[in-house]
Amino acid sequence: MTETLELDPIFSTDYIKEMVKQMRAIDSYGTYDEWTLEKILAPFVKTKDERRQIPIIGDPDEETLARVKCFYNAIAVLIEKECGHMAVPMVNITHEGFGRALITVGKLVVMDRTVRDVHRFSFDSLSKMKDEADKLLSVALEIVGRYPEVAGL
Repeated sequence: MTETLELDPIFSTDYIKEMVKQMRAIDSYGTYDEWTLEKILAPFVKTKDERRQIPIIGDPDEETLARVKCFYNAIAVLIEKECGHMAVPMVNITHEGFGRALITVGKLVVMDRTVRDVHRFSFDSLSKMKDEADKLLSVALEIVGRYPEVAGL
C-alpha cells in the first residue's frame, strides 16, 4: 500500500482521501480494512468496453447505488470544509437507473445533476473521477460565494 502512495500522487489529494473514507464508511463488516486504496476505489474505474458489457436492464444493484452516493457525499464533505456551512447531498435514483443528485448548502442548491445509466456508473481513471468532482466542487463553491446569505440560512 505504501509503494502505491509514493508512486501515484493522486492518493494524497483531498478528494481521493475523502472517497476512501466514504467507501470505508459503507463497509459495515470491515472487509476493506486490509484492502489497498486501489482495490477500494477499483469499482469506480472501468474502461468503455467494460461499461458496454454491463446490461442496463433491471434494477441497479445496491453496491452501485452506494458508490453513486459515496461520489456525491465526498463532494458534499469538501464543499462543507471549504465554505464552513453544512452541505447536504440528496440522491434519488429510480429502479430503472435514472434520477437526480442534489447538494444543498442552507437553502441554496449548489449542485443539481441528472443521473443516467447508473448501472454503468464509473470513470476511465481515478484522475478523471477527481477531475469531474473538482468541476462540480468549483461550481458549487462559486455559487456559495455568489449567494452567501442564502447558503447561511
